Amino acid sequence: MSNPTILIVDDDKNTRDGLQRALQRNYTVRTAEGADAALAILAQTPHVDLMLSDLRMPGTDGLGLLRHVHQHYPQTVCVLLTAYGTVETAVEAMRQGADDFLMKPVNLDHLDTLVARALKAHDLKQKAQAPEIPPDGKHGLENIIGESPAMDAVFDIIRRVAPTQASILIQGASGTGKELVAQAIHRLSTQSKGPFVAVHCAALSSTLLESELFGHEKGAFTGTTGQRRGRFEMADGGTLFLDEISEIDLATQVKLLRVLEERTFERVGGEETITVDIRIVTATNKDLRDYVRQGKFREDLFFRLNVVDILLPVLRERAGDIPLLADRFVKEYAERNAKPIKGLMPETLELLTRYGWPGNVRELRNAIEKMVVLAQTEWLTPDDVPGNIRSTAREDAPPPPEGGGEVQLAGRPALQGGGSLADAEKQKILSTLAQHNDNRTRAAAELGISRRTLHRKLKEWGKES
Repeated sequence: MSNPTILIVDDDKNTRDGLQRALQRNYTVRTAEGADAALAILAQTPHVDLMLSDLRMPGTDGLGLLRHVHQHYPQTVCVLLTAYGTVETAVEAMRQGADDFLMKPVNLDHLDTLVARALKAHDLKQKAQAPEIPPDGKHGLENIIGESPAMDAVFDIIRRVAPTQASILIQGASGTGKELVAQAIHRLSTQSKGPFVAVHCAALSSTLLESELFGHEKGAFTGTTGQRRGRFEMADGGTLFLDEISEIDLATQVKLLRVLEERTFERVGGEETITVDIRIVTATNKDLRDYVRQGKFREDLFFRLNVVDILLPVLRERAGDIPLLADRFVKEYAERNAKPIKGLMPETLELLTRYGWPGNVRELRNAIEKMVVLAQTEWLTPDDVPGNIRSTAREDAPPPPEGGGEVQLAGRPALQGGGSLADAEKQKILSTLAQHNDNRTRAAAELGISRRTLHRKLKEWGKES
């Protein structure tokens, strides 16, 4: 099998020649002094496996060249060379399709590692390419509950970035499900057969965190009696999830940056250099940009981690998902505690949807668990809702409807004011559609559900043509 072909594009001859000498032992190397020459080589060469291009060049710059190659030669891996001052631009380039970037002056050992890793990742991605999943499919996302527009947007980002090698930063308030998103990214990645290893950085002191991440050798600390593998080694071939990344001290941040760039490290107290093949996903509930401004977080590390960011909505921004979440949690805790709970009374569900849920999905889950454990009837009533939630939700409750009695449909609890919960849901959806002149996009947005859910409901009611 012939060696992979690499195209080096840089207007500086010394840089071109130096990179060529470093790579030609293992690869077939072509060089170009600018974008025009590079495009001419790409047009004449049957297949260029990887293009290594400077970001700043006279004429068409590296970004312009990247866009052209990404459009016309999608099988070519693109790595950009950048000086420190243009790291943010390089990150933007990765958002536009670059596979990685390399800092100048180039560390030649790092160069060889990065090129090999980029080619391997691209090859794995091509081999693992599965038939396209329909946009409304939940394959790999089953553990994340939601049909609201806000969550549909999150699902779309996960599907697009999971098969890539880009570093991902998940941002969201506590209790929004950041680890569930990280697990979904792992399941849909090319490294899904490897382990998923999570580290909660805020729970460990700086000394313990360093040992937890990198491992240690015998005698590295007082009382250590043997060698210990760190989480980076445990995650080799898979995904390492670093939660609350903002809590890592500056010294550990330097070591983390090296691992991100070179995929190598040493155990604490050791001299052996260990190489790993891992996907790193991080999460935080803090504003990392603000931490950078305050000098608490390294700017170069921030750019490395934040190639793709996923912002998770708080629960009050996706209130349309509360019925789905509550139903799932009721079933889960009823089964776990052997309780004959059938579900939530409509009034109970209305009460839950009025509450602001400052603790987000985690608070809802805990509330449902408490309700199920303490319940004495088959249907959970407003009296089963924890007192603090009940009183807060009722402060903003609308006045009760005038007149009307209880209508009991077979198998369903009654809804005060007439009709079952299903009837009330149907009436609400159809009236909202009428208000928007049958514009389903606007109606779905107001209702807090996805167009897919709206379509399914209308089909059930025979309203779908």
